[in-house]
Amino acid sequence: MKTVITSENAPKPIGPYSHANLIPASGNLLFVSGQVAKDSKTGELTLSDIKSETKKVMENVSAILNEVGMDLSHVVKTTIFMKDMNQFSEMNEVYGSFFTGNFPARETVQVSRLPLDVNVEISVIAAK
Repeated sequence: MKTVITSENAPKPIGPYSHANLIPASGNLLFVSGQVAKDSKTGELTLSDIKSETKKVMENVSAILNEVGMDLSHVVKTTIFMKDMNQFSEMNEVYGSFFTGNFPARETVQVSRLPLDVNVEISVIAAK
């Protein structure tokens, strides 16, 4: 029914969840858990500024997609959680640089707090 996906190139989950779940029977849908700006090798968070943080988050999302032979061109939907919507334009600039046309559907919401007190968390759904 589902295949649990784990990537050595993305930070280990900080709770009872997997990096992603692949649903082959549904046309290879991949549901990627929310990713934060944590380095997979050092465990360090990248929180110096929203641009660097967003870049690391997108790199972590990409690493998980790569585990199943997908890349960001396969992403059909993203959900972005931000602690401060005043940083939206900077986040959006970096986020947008990871896609080339045919952008996925998306929503961005401001939340009061995120795991590990990060500023941005992004989850995606991809299809192959």
